[in-house]
Order: sequence, then C-alpha cells, then structure tokens
Amino acid sequence: MFLAVGSGAYVAAIFHMVTHAFFKALLFLGSGSVIHGMHHEQDMRKMGALRKLMPVTAITFIVGWLAIAGVPPFAGFWSKDEILLFAYDKSPILYVVGLVTALLTAYYMTRQVIMVFYGEARWHDAHEEHGAHGDYDGAEPHESPKVMLLPLVVLAALAAVGGLIQLPFNDNSKRLEKWLEPVVGGSQRVLKTSSDDIKYVLMAVAVVVALAGIAASVAVYSKHKVKPVEPAILADAWGYDRAVSAFMSGPGRDAFEGVAWADAHVIDGAVNGTGTLVAAAAGQARRAQTGNVRNYAAALGVGVVLLLGWFVIVRGIL
Repeated sequence: MFLAVGSGAYVAAIFHMVTHAFFKALLFLGSGSVIHGMHHEQDMRKMGALRKLMPVTAITFIVGWLAIAGVPPFAGFWSKDEILLFAYDKSPILYVVGLVTALLTAYYMTRQVIMVFYGEARWHDAHEEHGAHGDYDGAEPHESPKVMLLPLVVLAALAAVGGLIQLPFNDNSKRLEKWLEPVVGGSQRVLKTSSDDIKYVLMAVAVVVALAGIAASVAVYSKHKVKPVEPAILADAWGYDRAVSAFMSGPGRDAFEGVAWADAHVIDGAVNGTGTLVAAAAGQARRAQTGNVRNYAAALGVGVVLLLGWFVIVRGIL
C-alpha cells in the first residue's frame, strides 16, 4: 500500500505543480499588467474599480483568483483536492493544516481582487497618502497593450481547464497519471486508502472551505460588515521583528559575548600559546648556535667520546 500511495502522492504533487504554474504565472503577469496600467503604482490602497478600465486584465486575473482559491471547476481545485486527499491519508493533522491554508489563500486573494478591481476608485487620492512607493501621477489607469494581454488570456484558459489532465472520477480521466506511470511506477490507487470511500465528502469540504474564505473576505472588504483584524497583525509582522529584537538584545547578546570570549581566550589562546611555546623553545635552542668553530669542534669531540663510550662500555665491542 505504501508504494501505491507514494506513487500517487508524486502524481498529485506534479499535478499541483503544473496547475500552479498556470494560475500563479497568470497572477504574477496580471499584477504586472495592473502596475503598468496604474503607471507603476504598486499600492493596492490607491487602486479600486479597475475592472471597468482594464477589463481583460480583470477577467483573466479573476480566473487566476478562482483557480488559486480552489473553486471548481478551475484547475487549482482539482490539484489542491488531490493534495488534500493524500494529506488525509497521511495524517488528519496535515489535512487540517491544508484546509486552513486553503481558507487563508481564498481569503487574502479575494481581498486583493476586491481592493484592485472592485469597490471605489482611489487612484485620484493624494500621492503622499499611505506612503505610496510608485511614481503614480494621478492619471487615469488604462488597459495594457495586446502583447501583455495575450499571455494572460492563454494562461487564463489553462487555469480554467488545466484540471482536465487529472480528474479523480475513474482511471480513464487520470491522464497525467498514465503519462507519468513509467516514472512513478504504477497507479496511485492500486490499493484502497482511507480517503477513497469518502473522497467526495472531502471534496465537498474543500469547496466549502474555499467558499467560506471568499465569503469572509467579501464580508470584511466589500460589505464592511466585519472589521479586519489582520492589518494589525501584519503591521506587527506577526511579532517576528519584536521577538528577534528581544532575543538579540537579551539571550542573543549574551550568547554572542560568550562565543566571542571563547574565541578570544580558548581558540586564540591555544593558537597563541602554541606559538609562544615554539618561540621560547626555539630561543633556547638558538643559543647553542653561536657560530664559533671551536664550540662546534668541542661538541663534535664530546659526541665522539660519548659514542665511543657507548660501543666500548655498554655494548662491549672491544
């Protein structure tokens, strides 16, 4: 069973990588089209209602949004559902983590679409407002040229129908799996796993989670029925900067000072001590090298006497 599930997981991962290439490239290029149409402005808080002035960019971007949010029948739904199925087989905890991630993805991508393409037009606001990073001069946004729109249309089509390469209904609909069979080694469902009997239930759960994320974002950013909570969290960077600063000014600094002391006294001390010992020994040995021929001759004489004593007395040769 492990081999079967493992090969299926590979197929699911490759499937999601392929569909991800479609809609993620679409979203990146769509963002570039918006920036171009907004005269290089990148602050979403200075956009809004662009769907009327940039219809092709808006429609294709919305397709990418629905795909990455996991809304059927777009490509992202089918590949993300495969990932969630195998996560459920592996661990319910991983499955829940995947659902939470899908919920957050649907939420923040819906926020982006609402702020950029819907709501009120905000491009006439003062340039200094919100600390804008672009060079937007207040001119009316415009649609991008065809050379930029054509890739968006192609990628939008792929993001819409790309899931057809691997549908979970039967063996005949799993085209990607058959194509990858020489590489991954067989069908992903040779043996039944825990998600087989309830895969349609899990599929429905994934749809509900995606729609819940979209509905929550609409309630916050379009209907304004709920006050957003994430700006304060994101402004604080999830507390990461504060935690790093607290660590580096406390235990981190103490640890650094300890490492610096060990480097100066232990490592450098050992190296410098060895050098000092060698220098002292060399200084003592150097005293014997006087350069006086008589001293060298006397030393040779003493050596000869000692060798003679060794052979005569100790070894008893003579």
